Amino acid sequence: MSNKHIHIVTHDVPWPVDFGGVVDLFYKIKSLHENGINIHLHCFIKNRKEQNILERYCNSVHYYPRKKWFSLLHFNIPFIVQSRRSHLLLENLQKDNYPILLEGMHCTYSLFTGALKNRKVKIRLHNIEHTYYLELAKNERNFFRKCYFKFESFLLKKYEKKLASISDYWAVAHSDVEIFKQKYNVDAIQFLPVFIPWNNPTSQLGLGGFCLYHGNLSVNENENAVEWLLTHVFNQLEIPFVIAGMNPSNRLKNLVYQYKHTCLVENPTEHEMNDLIKKAQINILPSFNRTGVKLKLLNAVFNGRQCLLNQAGIIGSGIESLCEMAESAEEFKIKIKHLFYQEFTEMMLQNRKITLMDTYDNQKNVQMIISWVS
Repeated sequence: MSNKHIHIVTHDVPWPVDFGGVVDLFYKIKSLHENGINIHLHCFIKNRKEQNILERYCNSVHYYPRKKWFSLLHFNIPFIVQSRRSHLLLENLQKDNYPILLEGMHCTYSLFTGALKNRKVKIRLHNIEHTYYLELAKNERNFFRKCYFKFESFLLKKYEKKLASISDYWAVAHSDVEIFKQKYNVDAIQFLPVFIPWNNPTSQLGLGGFCLYHGNLSVNENENAVEWLLTHVFNQLEIPFVIAGMNPSNRLKNLVYQYKHTCLVENPTEHEMNDLIKKAQINILPSFNRTGVKLKLLNAVFNGRQCLLNQAGIIGSGIESLCEMAESAEEFKIKIKHLFYQEFTEMMLQNRKITLMDTYDNQKNVQMIISWVS
């Protein structure tokens, strides 16, 4: 058995793999386990349950409840960080001297306070959090939630700046690497692609029968993207348009039902979602947030045919050459009319295999972590 050990602290329980925020977590853990690394997993828990399956991949698994908002007595540290402070976590981390991987800014409280000063620590940068929360604020309709997102963004910006010189980073997007280098003068940051469940592209050749937008529809950014597509793009296109995702609001349902050539697939199973992605002719995924890497994009490129996005939806992913780009509603309409009748060919599939596996190869990428642990 390997004598290499690592602590991984996650902002949420990484199973089931049912939303983008845990895909990288679970498949990173799986890849490390397959390469003989002894993993000591620490999960913050709120709405998700403890999962016995994680014990297959980890030497130990610990759970820590997130703190309630009313138990947080100061406003200098972002809520996503404050709510994940834990004396028990720190005690468990201090029982040995193994390297520590902190998943996201969310899990950095002990590092920020100096409690991990003499330890080998890396922060996994999921995105630029203050930008992410600012975009949530812009897309939020509820006044109180909008105020919360704005204030959290303000705190996160100050917090990121203070934390910048304390630790090393692995970012999921090239663009996030550049932002941290330019904005915070961070040199100790590297691009480490997200870990994914797909080993090779499986896109079907030929033509599909509809356009598809998929994502978590309870996230305001995604709801606004669907609304924009319906009211500015598909309002004048008679091409079939399918919207699929978790927990759409009544407002979104009513909007979809106004268009005869659109339909909503509410809370599809994993199998149903994969089937939709494979059968669609165009996966259309505009985004209003420019940070991080969108897992729904990678799912579409690995398993779907044509992919159409704006720059915000693809920036930093390293696979820009595999997708079509548009920005304005008119540009989207023109590209959709063209792509809807363009067959997906064997040459396109082979090009995807070469480009995707050059970047998103779990077995290759996990070696960066293993080298650091050694």
